[in-house]
Amino acid sequence: MSFTGGIRVNDTTLWVEDSGGNGRPVVLCLHSLFLDRRMFHDFRERAGRRFRTILVDFRGQGKSAPASSALVDMDSNASDILKLLDELGVKRTNVLAQSMGGDVAIRMFARRPELFTSLVLAGSSARNEPADQLQSFREWVNSACTGGFVGETLDFTMKIMFGETTRNNPAKAEMLALWRTRISELPLSLHPAMSGVIERTDARPYLPLVKSPVLVISGEEDMPRPPAWAKEVVDGLPNAELLYLERIGHSPTLEAPEEVMPRILEFFDRHSG
Repeated sequence: MSFTGGIRVNDTTLWVEDSGGNGRPVVLCLHSLFLDRRMFHDFRERAGRRFRTILVDFRGQGKSAPASSALVDMDSNASDILKLLDELGVKRTNVLAQSMGGDVAIRMFARRPELFTSLVLAGSSARNEPADQLQSFREWVNSACTGGFVGETLDFTMKIMFGETTRNNPAKAEMLALWRTRISELPLSLHPAMSGVIERTDARPYLPLVKSPVLVISGEEDMPRPPAWAKEVVDGLPNAELLYLERIGHSPTLEAPEEVMPRILEFFDRHSG
């Protein structure tokens, strides 16, 4: 039975969209910072009745409860989602994760490998933010969470989230306008979530613990998580394959859905038995 609403986990309430369908293979979708669970609505439609999809907003994001601390780190998010799976009675699941969703997923797979069947990492990595990038990102966080996502701050956020080719493609204008509007509406209370992402710790030591099959999707124009970082993830995982996309940026499922979605569904079909 489908469910949409808040579920209490740990010391917060997470907003969940569960398509229901006991007996179907499960795909848990973990979103990017700024894009919330709605970035996976297209995937849910394409998955149809093949999978039970669970879309969730991380704490302090989307329709989940606001953060109660100054920083929401990746380990806290991992604990929240693991607890959510227990609350939903999920015993095994595939995971589709974008950007910070991948940071969370790697920690989850390392902690409780028995829960997971396979993983797709899109526009993600395992390393912490390098020093030469960290300071500019801290300034970006402070600007966004004092003056809001407007002007140059909004432009910079769009540059991070979408590749240059996509941003200059008239065929992508409607998609970009939708997400630009949604990002412009983000609240100042996003600060703890943003800080948690840019101040994340290095997850590369966890990679050998991720035994499930992993598909890593990397865009040539991904500025915050460049292809070299994706290659590093593939090399560090016991069982991984790489899908490299030219002229695509940080959000492959939104920038190139016609190419990416069939590949993701085929991967989950293959590894869901």
